[in-house]
Amino acid sequence: MNYSRRSFMKYASLAASGSALGLNPFGSLSALAQSSGDYKALVCLFLYGGNDTNNVIIPGAQSADYANYAALRQGLALNQNQLLPLNGQSSLMLNAAMPNLQAMFNSGAAAMIANTGSLIQPLTRAQYLAGGAVTPLNLFSHEDQQNIWQTAIPNTTGTTGWAGRVADNLAPSLGTLKVPIAISVSGSPIYGTGVTTSCLAVNPLQAGSLACSEGTACSGRLAAAQQLLTLNSGVTLIQADDTMSSNAYNYSQVMSSVLASTPKVTTTLLTNNPLKPQIEQILQIISARASLGAQRQIFFASLGGFDTHGDQLDLQAGLLPQVDAALAALYNHTGEMGIANQVTSFTMSEFSRALEPNTAGGSDHAWGTHVMVVGGGVKGGNIYGTFPTLELGGPNDAGSNGRWIPTTSSSQFVATLASWFGVPASSLPTLLPYLSNFSSQNLGFV
Repeated sequence: MNYSRRSFMKYASLAASGSALGLNPFGSLSALAQSSGDYKALVCLFLYGGNDTNNVIIPGAQSADYANYAALRQGLALNQNQLLPLNGQSSLMLNAAMPNLQAMFNSGAAAMIANTGSLIQPLTRAQYLAGGAVTPLNLFSHEDQQNIWQTAIPNTTGTTGWAGRVADNLAPSLGTLKVPIAISVSGSPIYGTGVTTSCLAVNPLQAGSLACSEGTACSGRLAAAQQLLTLNSGVTLIQADDTMSSNAYNYSQVMSSVLASTPKVTTTLLTNNPLKPQIEQILQIISARASLGAQRQIFFASLGGFDTHGDQLDLQAGLLPQVDAALAALYNHTGEMGIANQVTSFTMSEFSRALEPNTAGGSDHAWGTHVMVVGGGVKGGNIYGTFPTLELGGPNDAGSNGRWIPTTSSSQFVATLASWFGVPASSLPTLLPYLSNFSSQNLGFV
């Protein structure tokens, strides 16, 4: 069989990375798991670009706060007929682009945490403006704030994600594992990378496959690349990489075998939705939890396009229904599986947007945001935390254009999820190094 140098290097690269199921070097988890009777899953939907949640939760249409909101937001303000009522919330309403979230909130399966963001310690407007206050790294920067939300380490560029550290903490108590706890269907985010945990990156709806475009030659090229893994190099670093690559193949084979006999999940809620492959892949993997021996799973999915410096109303009118349908699909289908109480889905985004619009029909980078949480185990029908005062230069503003200083730390939000997931309280200070700066370590929404 003839191989071009390009073909050989291509398949050698696939062998090293695990392709559709890839691992970040060099961590790994062991193989073979216990039963999944005590099953729980966390599903993160990351909204890249900075979702403007000032237009997700809005003051009630009949309140004086709504008139203030409309005056300050100007051309970005939603009309009163674009708002949905929330049970028990006379002063706040929901964007009408999210009717499924409204239904889940009103039935007690969804909650929102107001004005949440990266903080090292509680911070007031006066402290921030006085200068010298301890603040997170590079506020208002997309890349840095994405990293901070995924690592929950606000003062530096982290090397491990909070979900990866959760997996590190729980893995020893779960016995040996067929596949890692942390699974991404959207690339290889730092979110799922721990010290001893690698994030298993799954190509949506192609789990366990290795991409190949060379027809009948594929199997031979892949076999040749796999043979590289059997060579004893005698060099420690290379040998470690070979072990990692071998584990990637083992995980790929396990996932491929299990999912081949697991029906794919389809939902009409996600028709023409770019999140459809990611959400349906997560649901299929969840439905295979017993075959995978999984007691705990942490998933990462994402949607981009939220950097709305212009044309925001039209962009959000397209994006928010996609998020709404994805959260509903996760809740509905886990309910059909009988495990809605055991799966908690939530949104994260690097920041919200300034309340005051810019001159291009959009809004600029801000800080505190409102987070959505959905699941049968959620103590829903409530908005947790403190809703900001919608006043430019007001008590929650970091400046003069409505960049809300968070009143709830993302570390508190993560600690609440981690506690529900099974992380003992004694481990939280190590998992979240700045959590002890805040009086409440559990927000109580699950």
